[in-house]
Amino acid sequence: MAAQDYKFEGWLGKGPESAEGKMEWGAFPKVKPFDEDNDVDIQITHCGICGSDLHTLRSGWGPTPYPCCVGHEIVGKAVRVGKKVEKGIKVGDRVGVGAQNSSCLKPDCEECQAGLENHCTRAVNTFADQYPDGSYSYGGYADYHRCPSHFVMKIPEAIPSEAAAPLLCGGITLYSPLKNNGCGPGKKVGIIGVGGLGHFGVMFAKALGADKVVGISRRHDKKDDVLKMGADEYIATEDDKDWATHHARSLDLIICTVSSPKMPLMDYLQLLRVKGTFIQVGAPEDKLPDMTAFAFIAKGVKFGGSMIGPPWQIEEMLNFVAEKNIKPWIQTYDMKDANKAILDMEAGKARYRISLVNKKHL
Repeated sequence: MAAQDYKFEGWLGKGPESAEGKMEWGAFPKVKPFDEDNDVDIQITHCGICGSDLHTLRSGWGPTPYPCCVGHEIVGKAVRVGKKVEKGIKVGDRVGVGAQNSSCLKPDCEECQAGLENHCTRAVNTFADQYPDGSYSYGGYADYHRCPSHFVMKIPEAIPSEAAAPLLCGGITLYSPLKNNGCGPGKKVGIIGVGGLGHFGVMFAKALGADKVVGISRRHDKKDDVLKMGADEYIATEDDKDWATHHARSLDLIICTVSSPKMPLMDYLQLLRVKGTFIQVGAPEDKLPDMTAFAFIAKGVKFGGSMIGPPWQIEEMLNFVAEKNIKPWIQTYDMKDANKAILDMEAGKARYRISLVNKKHL
């Protein structure tokens, strides 16, 4: 354990306008007290940018407790560790934390005891959330982060930090539903929305051994990239005429990353084979498009959802990425340019995930 001689500071959103590139650097007002047994303090070197950051900054999913510091794809060095931390984490280790910072872990919690901590009703998000003691969680657009060790991962040596950070939320958001729904040999898999999330889905589906991987996006401008990521086929829903009819009943599993109430959901569902599965991971700020019951009844298909993944599965994913030598497509920005980075992210300029680099900690 090391004594604390550092400050918890970062880019603060002080109102909905902060999503317009108006975050301000400052101190965190209500940091969680250090648990001498279980906590880890991380000196942040890298933090991925996720769409959730923008939703939260503008209070898109509900009122945000300002001031908030977003960022939940955090990688850095452990600089202070509790006496009873899990996983043998030591000062100096390269570690990371994703979108979840805490859960109750109580013996009577069905979710925690089943290894489904991400579905615990008493979970704490990595930013803009409150701990039971009244303190708040602050994210990774910052210098330091504090997290209970159960949700801290050691980063495999083979994965560069700028690639490891986006895996901790974006990566697991696609790995978990693919793995949990049988992606592998004998399966034909579609990934809808090949952006920051979807590009992980294409690479993971291929690496998991799916017989066929189809990237699905609006326009043809990403086709070459998506085929290089490993897709066998590409569908452009705004450019390809009669795409839903032409590709009907062709896929066993679809993972949808799109967060728009205007997406052609009924057309997407046509792509499923009999007994197929559609998993929604994109979270619109308002609602999903209308759909009819016959979209499910006629072919006996399932419609489900998925949210990140538990710590054990994040570790499994990291080891899988290292073993298969998967290379996410990452752009880097200096941490001091975080306001520009979120604007570029919102404008769709990321190809395909952005990591902020805190150069003073390299």
